[in-house]
Amino acid sequence: MSSIRLAGVGKTFGSVVVVHGIDLAIEDGEFAVLVGPSGCGKSTLLRMIAGLEDISSGELWIGDQLANRLAPQQRNISMVFQSYALFPHMRTRDNIAFGPRIRGEKAASIADKVAKAAAILNLSEYLDRLPRQLSGGQRQRVAMGRTIVRDPHVFLFDEPLSNLDAKLRVQMRAEIKTLHRRLQSTIVYVTHDQIEAMTMADRIVVMNAGRIEQVGSPLDLYDRPATRFVGSFLGSPAMSFIPAIVERRDGTVEVRSAQGLALATLPASVAGSVPDGQPVDLGIRPEHLTLAEGDGGIPFAVEVVEPTGAETHLVGMMDGSPVRCVFRERLKVAPGETLRLTADPARLHLFDRDTGARL
Repeated sequence: MSSIRLAGVGKTFGSVVVVHGIDLAIEDGEFAVLVGPSGCGKSTLLRMIAGLEDISSGELWIGDQLANRLAPQQRNISMVFQSYALFPHMRTRDNIAFGPRIRGEKAASIADKVAKAAAILNLSEYLDRLPRQLSGGQRQRVAMGRTIVRDPHVFLFDEPLSNLDAKLRVQMRAEIKTLHRRLQSTIVYVTHDQIEAMTMADRIVVMNAGRIEQVGSPLDLYDRPATRFVGSFLGSPAMSFIPAIVERRDGTVEVRSAQGLALATLPASVAGSVPDGQPVDLGIRPEHLTLAEGDGGIPFAVEVVEPTGAETHLVGMMDGSPVRCVFRERLKVAPGETLRLTADPARLHLFDRDTGARL
């Protein structure tokens, strides 16, 4: 295993800066997930770690070795790509064995490595099949097998599940986590799917426009997003936002909409030192909205009802802002109706209207 450290790592293409001075440390044996929207620089950063892209500025350390000028094959890193990139004319055992064979390893050693990798990935009974005789998940496991036989210091995954259907993605998430537990390896995993990030990572690195927005454990980022962007990106369904104004009066902190509707009375732990009159965006996660009793709560005009079986999702408007809420119970509600909702003040989030930073 090896740690990875990036110090001021940047990437430019001509005059265009795509990665802005990234500082990041990934520990031995850690499962780190780089997540963000398309074009945020996460795959470019992964390719710089792999040596497939030159580093324009800063330093990359793999273990105690400066890796900026090391060729990809000198970094002892294996990478699994979005496409399986299997040789269609080779059987599973030959696809897995291709790397060691090219490196000139002994036949007995290659056979032993292939057998061990196949056992780990549940591929032993498929070793004599061609790629066209395998399912998508099995092909992805073959691609992973090729990385295992290299016995790398670091595994890199570049959106490996995006070509699979929803059921297979769930299965492969569990298999990759199991692989990590067995090998105790350092993994850097890139995805745009925040569900993958939340369910797989030891730590999540949220990227936006070539910069890191926040780094932390999945639940830390979910519970205390540092920016509005992080709050909106992590969570499914996404966090809803209502433009509001903070009012301090008689020892209480109230959040009111532009129309003067009282949205919440906040505890000091949430409101902090936000000054009176501060324009904010009030962030509410869908599962934190509940039905209010009597005439209390905030009016919510239902526009769409989405029954999923285990949950009921509602989409509508709250004080002129689009809001989504999730209920565990099966509500008897129809589009056009108005509900009154409330939220636990301790679970609300305030973000600066201009900067998007958490307040």
